[in-house]
Amino acid sequence: MAFMEKPPARKVLLDDTVPLTAAIEASQSLQSHTEYIIRVQRGISVENSWQIAGLSLPLPPKKLIGNMDREFIAERQKGLQNYLNVITTNHILSNCELVKKFLDPNNYSANYTEIALQQVSMFFRSEPKWEVVEPLKDIGWRIRKKYFLMKIKNQPKERLVLSWADLGPDKYLSDKDFQCLIKLLPSCLHPYIYRVTFATANESSALLIRMFNEKGTLKDLIYKAKPKDPFLKKYGNPKKIQGLELQQIKTYGRQILEVLKFLHDKGFPYGHLHASNVMLDGDTCRLLDLENSLLGLPSFYRSCFSQFRKINTLESVDVHCFGHLLYEMTYGRPPDSVPVDSFPPAPSMAVVAVLESTLSCEACKNGMPTVSRLLQMPLFSDVLLTTSEKPQFKIPTKLKEALRIAKECIEKRLIEEQKQIHHHRRLTRAQSHHGSEEERKKRKILARKKSKRSAVENSEEHSAKYSNSNNSAGSGASSPLTSPSSPTPPSTAVEHAPF
Repeated sequence: MAFMEKPPARKVLLDDTVPLTAAIEASQSLQSHTEYIIRVQRGISVENSWQIAGLSLPLPPKKLIGNMDREFIAERQKGLQNYLNVITTNHILSNCELVKKFLDPNNYSANYTEIALQQVSMFFRSEPKWEVVEPLKDIGWRIRKKYFLMKIKNQPKERLVLSWADLGPDKYLSDKDFQCLIKLLPSCLHPYIYRVTFATANESSALLIRMFNEKGTLKDLIYKAKPKDPFLKKYGNPKKIQGLELQQIKTYGRQILEVLKFLHDKGFPYGHLHASNVMLDGDTCRLLDLENSLLGLPSFYRSCFSQFRKINTLESVDVHCFGHLLYEMTYGRPPDSVPVDSFPPAPSMAVVAVLESTLSCEACKNGMPTVSRLLQMPLFSDVLLTTSEKPQFKIPTKLKEALRIAKECIEKRLIEEQKQIHHHRRLTRAQSHHGSEEERKKRKILARKKSKRSAVENSEEHSAKYSNSNNSAGSGASSPLTSPSSPTPPSTAVEHAPF
């Protein structure tokens, strides 16, 4: 059976980049140990939450005597909560498959390596010239994307990399257009795009083959990592933090901006720029994974830029992600948080100017510059690029239109998500403000004033009624009798009565 013939049943297209948060709700003592009940929430919706129970977390360190005391359990629970917070807020750890399986076992119970192997095996039945050398376990951050080291049978010394990926939540192309565009990728020639050797797809996944590069990616250069090592090992805890030389930053930055401009001009959506998606070939940067947007995969930085409503097009996403990449090239590590309030000393103020235009509070609030604007900035405007390779990427008119519609749909989902996050943030701020100590004091003062005002008004009303009663009694028989059921004549003191 060939790769194209029989795809597996479709799954729920979950966005793996939506953050999971975990809060320990309770604990219970069972014989010789304590179990903690954890509530996990996906994104901002309380409705999208669940409990995981029967878990005995190993951290912080255990206590041999008195470990069942209420005070110790409460203290330990606080330590475990801090431990969970560190994991769920760390960008690399939170996307790790083991963390996802622990916090969300229902959605991450599948063996994705096994699924990928089944698909690759079906592919080899129709393409017998390829052969798997070894699986490259966890070299990428995506849970549903797997890699294998390959060789061609009649060229055994040449090494290639096969990547297999499932569909993502932003796949809006029709199956036919999707497969046609995937098969079109090997025809894309550009000095700053890493060449695709072979590409094919079915209704639920895609498979691509590229040459294996011993030097690895731009991120491998920054972190001095080995390309074949797992993603977490390579970048989770770097031993030495050091940025690149200024000339490297200028050259690599210019090359990346040139290829982004090329894709934007072609109307080809990207949205997946980060240091691991830039292959180093000598002194040349070449962009990887053009297929990601066709597959509908969410961006590495989605949980970051979804916080800012002005970053709402794929072009602005690319520019914002370029800011992250430039920061990493400059300082040897990603920013601690975005937006960035102040930047550490850089090799040149021209670097800081670009960073401010893409990562500062003002930039995130007001919007991103265009790629053309970045190319005109002093950091890149004087970089001379020498390449004889002429870019080629012919996309038929019908597929261009399909790409345009898919791009609009991707942006629409992003805008909707940003609206929800913005609304949730406003609501949280209002609740926090309402519950603050200062607000509680204000409400108490207002309540006292209102109580005093009511007492005064009641007193005035009582006085007015008493005065009216005396006036009626003094008029004698000339005053008309009023039965209890008849309406009382309006009093001159009515204007003081509270309404």
